Amino acid sequence: MPIEDFSARNFRCLAKAELEFSPTYNLIHGVNASGKTSILEALAYLGRGKSFRGATPTELVRHGEKEFVLFGRVRSGSAVHRVGVGNSAAGLELRIDGDSGGGAAALASILPLQIIDPDVHELVAGAPEYRRRYLDWVAFHVEHGYLAVWRSFRRALKQRNAALRSGASAAAIRSWNAEFAALAMALDAGRRQALSAIEIKLQDAAEGLLGAELGVDYQAGWPQDLSLVEALGQGMDKDLQQGSTQYGPHRGDLRLKFDAKLARKLVSRGQQKLLACGMVLAAADAAQVELGRPLVLLLDDPAAELDRDSLLRLMGRVAELECQVVATSLRRDEVLFPVPPTLFHVERGAVRRAS
Repeated sequence: MPIEDFSARNFRCLAKAELEFSPTYNLIHGVNASGKTSILEALAYLGRGKSFRGATPTELVRHGEKEFVLFGRVRSGSAVHRVGVGNSAAGLELRIDGDSGGGAAALASILPLQIIDPDVHELVAGAPEYRRRYLDWVAFHVEHGYLAVWRSFRRALKQRNAALRSGASAAAIRSWNAEFAALAMALDAGRRQALSAIEIKLQDAAEGLLGAELGVDYQAGWPQDLSLVEALGQGMDKDLQQGSTQYGPHRGDLRLKFDAKLARKLVSRGQQKLLACGMVLAAADAAQVELGRPLVLLLDDPAAELDRDSLLRLMGRVAELECQVVATSLRRDEVLFPVPPTLFHVERGAVRRAS
């Protein structure tokens, strides 16, 4: 679903920004701290209801203002949907075609998007939570009903941890283990299905971007020679001592083996970025196949930490995805795209269409 028109008011340094995007390629250029990334962050907020940079709503509201408001028109075939998001001291408010129901999941469904930013290497080198979120995003878009399973599991995990901290007896907690494990196994199955949907695409991306073989292995979050109920039983003393559940899919991880070695330990920063970019593109590709429509791909300074050849290989893979691209760059680098992009220039928070 390409986004056609977009506006942001009082978001970070953007007092008022209005952009009409091409359904294919868009390039926003300007010097550092001009507001380029703020535009991408606002676009991502419209599709996710949160900042991909981890900022709180208070940090996102322009200095001296009380709220920010984002609006976009999103096309789906012959239909056009109107999406609006605002955030203030009263909290998040969103509307899709005038309806305020659905929450952030509704935003993600109507405006599916992925992001490649300078911190994308954390998908390879960072903590397991980055890779869990990655698999959960894929599962949300390719596995029907996964969101309900994820929510039920998170609720069960929160309740179990609360019981552990409250001083409930081991016997009482064990009585809940079967239900907890059933939800955990359903979540685990969804993640494994998501991995099967992207595994070949991941291997192809690693070969195309790095010229190397990639192996992937999903670690469930408990010893595989035990059932989860057995693992929970054996770990009860430690759970009670720490006040949290040690075994389950909330401890899972996607292990990446780069040329038969652990990728996060042995590849360079630039290679980590290329590998992580390949992971993002593989996820977007799988989601597009399942949804039957193009996604929005946000590229924040793709040239960072990449030599020219690596950058051109990456942008070649981006072009193969055939999605809507909104990229930022320090300079007007139009040759990165297979056709001339729609150009925007940003200076001190003011954005204009460039000719």
